[in-house]
Amino acid sequence: MSRQMFYAVAIWLACAVPASATMAYVSNEKSNTVSVIDTDSWTVTRTIKVGQRPRGIEFTHDGKSVLVAVGDDDTIEVIDVAKQEVVDTLPSGPDPELFVQDAAGKLLYVANENDNTVTIIDIARRGRLGEVQVGVEPEGMAISPDGKILINTSETTNMAHFIDTATRQIVANVLVDARPRFAEFKRDNSELWVSAEIGGTVTVIDPVKREATGKISFAIPGLRREAIQPVGIGMTKDGKTAFVALGPANRVAVVDAMTHQVTKYLLVGQRVWHLAFTPDEKYLLTTNGVSNDVSVIDVAALKVIKTIQVGELPWGIAMAPP
Repeated sequence: MSRQMFYAVAIWLACAVPASATMAYVSNEKSNTVSVIDTDSWTVTRTIKVGQRPRGIEFTHDGKSVLVAVGDDDTIEVIDVAKQEVVDTLPSGPDPELFVQDAAGKLLYVANENDNTVTIIDIARRGRLGEVQVGVEPEGMAISPDGKILINTSETTNMAHFIDTATRQIVANVLVDARPRFAEFKRDNSELWVSAEIGGTVTVIDPVKREATGKISFAIPGLRREAIQPVGIGMTKDGKTAFVALGPANRVAVVDAMTHQVTKYLLVGQRVWHLAFTPDEKYLLTTNGVSNDVSVIDVAALKVIKTIQVGELPWGIAMAPP
């Protein structure tokens, strides 16, 4: 074979082999399973049996494992992505709900709802390193872009706790509206957003001054205010657009993240809970707990293009890293 022909065949083979699909993993709180979704075909390719009441879910930074908080088993289960099965556990405190990794992917910070603590876990060694006492019913977890500040939201205390990751001490508390569920930093560290499920708002916080600077409210014609319950937040990488899941309102609010104004509401499945972008941010997937499905939103068109049936009470969603 000539060199020219060799290169031609090599190029043809490279083009002929399809790129591997991005996989989304969805925790199904009631059926005690994780659904694996192929984002090329928008189909469930596998259902993985996990422990009782899976909620928080996230890929490890290397993309080799998926971590799942199984609240009624008081542990974090580790799914091997290659095998697509549970292969290990991490020792969390009672009733783990949401968690976040440090920038290096070495430490895991877990909100333990039943004992009002954040547990710190060494992922590689599978060991607990300590805990931080926080407010009542901790849930939301976020870490600042520089990794220096950990955020925990406590549902009953109605606060966002600022925890210094070096000293593992609370250095500030910011009061937000009732029942804060989720926290999200802008990538430039200019703002921290905290959703309040019962308060019906998202509080915007200055992470440097550690004080609230504004609130985002929602109003949907025909719906009572108490039916609008913000939970999950998804922010584009450029920090210009945010999507907020509004629970039993069955809507995702599209928010101009620069002006904090709602620009549109998208009708999705019933009781929309959490959100995840595909790595290219072309699509946003939502978990809809009551309708037991996932909605696929075309981000550029701001339109729901697909519904995927999953397990019972889909709660969290994790997208494979690029």
